[in-house]
Amino acid sequence: MNKGLRTFVTGFPRIGKNRELKKVLESFWDGKLGFDSVTETADNLKKTNWETQKRAGMGIFSCGDFSYYDQMLDMAVMLGAVPERFQGISDPAERYFAMARGSAESSAMEMTKWFNTNYHYIVPELKKGCRYKPDFGSLFKEYRQAEKLGYRTKLNVIGPVTFLMLSKRVDSEGSMLELLPEIIPAYREFVNAAGFLGKEIYVQFDEPWFVKDCGKEELKILKKVYGELCGVSKNLKIIVMTYFDSAVNAAEALKDVNIWGVGLDFVYGPENVKAAKFLKGKKLIAGVVDGRNIWKNNYEKTLNILGEISKTVYKEDIIIAPSCSLLHVPYSLKNEKIIDSEIKGWFSFAGEKLAEIKDIADIFTEGKEKHAEKIEQNRAVFARRESSAKVNDPDVKKIIKCGYSKKRSESFKDRKKKQEKVFCLPLLPVTTIGSFPQTEVLRRLRRGYKTGAVKKEDYDKGIYEYIDNCIAFQEKTGFDVLVHGEPERNDMVEYFGERMKGFIFTENGWVQSYGTRCVKPPVIYGDVKRAGDMTGKIILYAQKKTKKNMKGMLTGPVTILNWSFVRDDIQKKDVCVQIALAVRDEIRDLQFEGIKIIQVDEAAFREGYPLKKSKAFIYEIWAVECFRVAVSGARPETQIHTHMCYSDFRDIMPAIKAMDADVITIETSKSGNKLLETFKKQGYENEIGPGVYDVHSPRVPSVEEFENKIKLLLNVFPAERLWINPDCGLKTRKWEETEKSLQNMVEAVANVRKSL
Repeated sequence: MNKGLRTFVTGFPRIGKNRELKKVLESFWDGKLGFDSVTETADNLKKTNWETQKRAGMGIFSCGDFSYYDQMLDMAVMLGAVPERFQGISDPAERYFAMARGSAESSAMEMTKWFNTNYHYIVPELKKGCRYKPDFGSLFKEYRQAEKLGYRTKLNVIGPVTFLMLSKRVDSEGSMLELLPEIIPAYREFVNAAGFLGKEIYVQFDEPWFVKDCGKEELKILKKVYGELCGVSKNLKIIVMTYFDSAVNAAEALKDVNIWGVGLDFVYGPENVKAAKFLKGKKLIAGVVDGRNIWKNNYEKTLNILGEISKTVYKEDIIIAPSCSLLHVPYSLKNEKIIDSEIKGWFSFAGEKLAEIKDIADIFTEGKEKHAEKIEQNRAVFARRESSAKVNDPDVKKIIKCGYSKKRSESFKDRKKKQEKVFCLPLLPVTTIGSFPQTEVLRRLRRGYKTGAVKKEDYDKGIYEYIDNCIAFQEKTGFDVLVHGEPERNDMVEYFGERMKGFIFTENGWVQSYGTRCVKPPVIYGDVKRAGDMTGKIILYAQKKTKKNMKGMLTGPVTILNWSFVRDDIQKKDVCVQIALAVRDEIRDLQFEGIKIIQVDEAAFREGYPLKKSKAFIYEIWAVECFRVAVSGARPETQIHTHMCYSDFRDIMPAIKAMDADVITIETSKSGNKLLETFKKQGYENEIGPGVYDVHSPRVPSVEEFENKIKLLLNVFPAERLWINPDCGLKTRKWEETEKSLQNMVEAVANVRKSL
């Protein structure tokens, strides 16, 4: 085998090891820096990434995996699919970020989850009859930039079918596949132009859509599209890349197409072993190193998988790769200085995964005997982890064995009657989802307290003053149910993980969620249990400051699970039950102290679904059960809220109804009333708070705009079941825009109430 083609990197993290991209972009948006500073930082990040991958011995890595905001947005711009409302903006950078974030004149494009990950993408807007004018100049410039520096890269683009199916039509309710003729000419133009970059150009077309349950028509189109694209330029080596699950049917559809290689995920799609028989004459990009979790690779297990694959694929045609882009894991363990050294020894971040890819390629190609010491060292890591007392907690196992309730004591119908007597809320009660803007002063206060630079009494004073201000603002504005603003919380999952055993936290384990929004997921390494009070002290302080009801704010077990790096040595459902029991105990204590409304957020419930229906049903059963376990101890008079964001709920309505929350709040400010119609058609009878304010855009909606949205909601739901709220927490917004937006929202509610 050509030694340089044994390894392959699907994509690499782009935010930088110290979140340099986030910092420079936010300074640019604040007007502190020009866009030249942004491009300079971006160029340096790309150079560093290329050098890191080359030094690690990677045979093929990427240009086009870098983005200022999102790759789907980049693809829309390159294809010329810019919505009309942004076409009047002449400056390319201003137009690009307006599409992502909105502007004073125009709302942002919709944003939703990237398959079942915690990454969000910008949803392209397409319609029939458009003549898109593509421009791939920026991507080709990046390729030349890498070439000039001595790096041989591949071109990464979103494949035409995935791009189409993840977009939305803005002209009708027709099939997305009808729009294929609108975009294929642009892809042909791209392939033709790419052919002039050199004699041998690798192009990676990302087609993860085909790990879903695709029909015959989509598979037929896959074959036709790549048959056509392969005939445009002889200089291209086309790779069709899939990830996140198995794609056996797609591999079969491509078996007679003259593409150079197919990428398959063998970590989350072990069934892909069956696809090997369709790859004769093609390269197999074997995704055997987990690109979505941070645990070390078990070399023996991986080599066994490769051995099975090599029974039907020539060994020299197998190229070792991560299961997907390394975008979903932190940059490098080198940035972790203080976490427990034993547990750290079980981890592998993006930089370390490159070394694993190289090791596995060497062992697979050169034989186990030559690398026996390396295999033994790897085996010892797993043996130590399995027997570690840090992983196994006998108390947790005893609690699970004793059994637990899986539902509330009364039906929603009976609970509602009791809750109405307790709360006496007006029509269209107004609340927020939870967090208020996290100022730099607040962040410095938390950082200082964490490092010891700020004394506890000074920290408490700052936190309580912020809560006082949040309460005063809400009471003055006219909110009906208040929140404390969450100034003490760095992140909605990390905060709770810090108060449970079995979690550990990195210093710099940042991953991109969307744009410049980065999260530092906790790591669940062992058995989970509540270490003590998590929220009671601070919620009780806030409740005593107002006569109105203060919501207790908790993150639900499924979201904590899905937004953490979860241990891979036991079943996910078993980990989730442990978390649910910890949340249940917190609800019990909040009730005992007199908190009557408790919100248990399940923002990540939808994204945990496997991509194939055959696997989704199993997840749905245990995920619903874990939520119900968490709230099972709530009294009938206690009103349980939950929040879900940026999801397509159409196919999970039975699960949402089965969760049986008293009130659900959801994102609809971007997706409109289509989502609400789903709730109406499927007979959702509990109370609902559709978001009327897009918190991911800096623009301030007018009172009239809010009124129109509320009136549209009333066409779908009766006022008796409708709550008014933003579509998500407000922590990423600035105070000035937040205050004005919420004041307009409350004023609009008052006006609509008069008409009722």
